[in-house]
Amino acid sequence: MERQEAVERIQKLVGQDLRKMADTYEVTVFRNGKKNKGWAGHVIERYLGLPINSSQSPNFGSWELKSIPLKYLRNGNLTVKETMAITMIDPYNVEHTEFENSHLLAKLKKAVIVARIWLEKEEKISILYKVATFDLGNEELYEQVKKDYNTVRDTIINKGFRSLTGHMGVYIQPRTKGAGHGSISRAFYARPNFLKKFVFPEFHVPE
Repeated sequence: MERQEAVERIQKLVGQDLRKMADTYEVTVFRNGKKNKGWAGHVIERYLGLPINSSQSPNFGSWELKSIPLKYLRNGNLTVKETMAITMIDPYNVEHTEFENSHLLAKLKKAVIVARIWLEKEEKISILYKVATFDLGNEELYEQVKKDYNTVRDTIINKGFRSLTGHMGVYIQPRTKGAGHGSISRAFYARPNFLKKFVFPEFHVPE
């Protein structure tokens, strides 16, 4: 299934409760009190008739599914709840690869974002709000993501991989990813202010 076809089919689910669909498609949301973090993505996979991918970010060749939660602010507006992991950082690869040929850019071009409304930790209901893709045709967006990538690249080259911190990057940040405190692995994450530009493009979103 090509990315555009997947987007069009997922679009038909906008406004529906993914939690109810989880029951319909026999997707486990909680087991022994622990939440299956990828449950929403698994629901979409079952809906599309695709085999459930064991990775947290299902990859279907020409596209990759990413599920992100939204939450309500006290004023009633929706916002992006958290950052979104894009891809692991291979220091050798980043050091030797320009942004235009980077794994990061390739991953962004493949991503299909399913934004769902998170209401409470019990996940009794979760409405699919929007399906979107990363459109970096906007020059400002493209150039800033490129700058963020080059900040990471320059840091690896000049200071070393362990010098990367989550404080870096306007739209894309390098952050620790992996089990256990003290993990040295890093991944590229999309910050909420970047995700908002695709989930809520009709609004001006303050940075």
